[in-house]
Amino acid sequence: MTATIVTIGDEILIGQVLDTNSQYIAKAFDRIGIDVHEMISISDDRNHILDTFSKLQDNTDFVLITGGLGPTKDDITKKTLAEYFDDELVSDSNVLAHVENLFHKFTGTKAPLLQTNIDQALVPSKATVLHNEFGTAPGMWLQKGGTVFISMPGVPYEMKGLIDTVVIPKIVHDFERPYIIHKTIMTYGMGESLLADKIADWENSLPDFIKLAYLPSPGRVRLRLSARGKDKQVLETALSEKIEVISKIIGDVIVGFEEDKTIEAVLGGQLAQKGLTVATAESCTGGKIAQIITSIPGSSKYYKGSIVSYSKDVKINNLGVSEQTIAQHSVVSAEVASEMADNVRKILKTDYGIGVTGNAGPTSDDTPEEIGVVFIAIATPNEIIAERFNFGQPREKVIDRAVNKSLEMLQKEILKNV
Repeated sequence: MTATIVTIGDEILIGQVLDTNSQYIAKAFDRIGIDVHEMISISDDRNHILDTFSKLQDNTDFVLITGGLGPTKDDITKKTLAEYFDDELVSDSNVLAHVENLFHKFTGTKAPLLQTNIDQALVPSKATVLHNEFGTAPGMWLQKGGTVFISMPGVPYEMKGLIDTVVIPKIVHDFERPYIIHKTIMTYGMGESLLADKIADWENSLPDFIKLAYLPSPGRVRLRLSARGKDKQVLETALSEKIEVISKIIGDVIVGFEEDKTIEAVLGGQLAQKGLTVATAESCTGGKIAQIITSIPGSSKYYKGSIVSYSKDVKINNLGVSEQTIAQHSVVSAEVASEMADNVRKILKTDYGIGVTGNAGPTSDDTPEEIGVVFIAIATPNEIIAERFNFGQPREKVIDRAVNKSLEMLQKEILKNV
């Protein structure tokens, strides 16, 4: 079965709002075995909407529509849906009661509804109304020929509520679908081309029902295995066998296997399980390592904090880096990174410390090192490990690779003590 996601709204097309809805819907549909073949963003224009619906009719099983359901005149999706289905808008009493309840709860009064609020209860008479627990605009389910049209509000938390509690359960109940199982192997420290070369024979041995995708980003490559078929057990067994084989080939760069589980999540789990703690001292990364680590729920169990020593004065006065060390080796050096890592570990009383200093560009500091050079140090209770890297350009790439490499180096030190 296939689906197309249609996002309606000029704010998407001019880049004013990021389309996170399509990503969320695509993941939800993938989990229940439905392929999203296309994502389309269109304007709040009647002709454009009608033309898009007409082109998709009978060419896809589901059309997921977000946006254009607000109470203002520029939101025309509901009216256009009614026109496309040769239908009329009628007031739904359940929706109206829900709108009234939300209105009085929000305003704290028993004031009468505004006409724009009352109009939120209007839906095409042929539609199955999908209850929107978190907002006033209901979802709508309509079918024409072989295509189901599902319209939802564009507000992300309202759309997510409808997808999770209404749309997906209804599709699972009403339609028979194949199984699609994904397993993602997380690798760090090996480039995409070298990785592909090492596993070429393994990749060639994959059966037709298992597909491999390379998902590279700075410092990391995800290998996504996707198995499709009617027998779930056969798919899971085949995936397990193939993962066991690849683990023997590139086990030294594999850091995890869970779908969408990043190295910061894997690392956090290891730290929490062992009762270990870490702190960070950042210069060129500007606090991004701290941000990445704390993006994981529960990170307060193992992460104590950071000192962002972007200037030389902060390195000296707040982090305790020796002026002599800086004078002798410059601020971008293994020696300074080592003192940063060790000092932050001692200051914040943690088991591990990460220290990062470098030239992210586009101009260099007062240092002999070229743009793109970063020094990363890991301080443990017993030693300090420091390495030099040249991450090239541009600036964003340098910072992202420094963040990922820092986490990779920390994980390797933790695994030494397993």
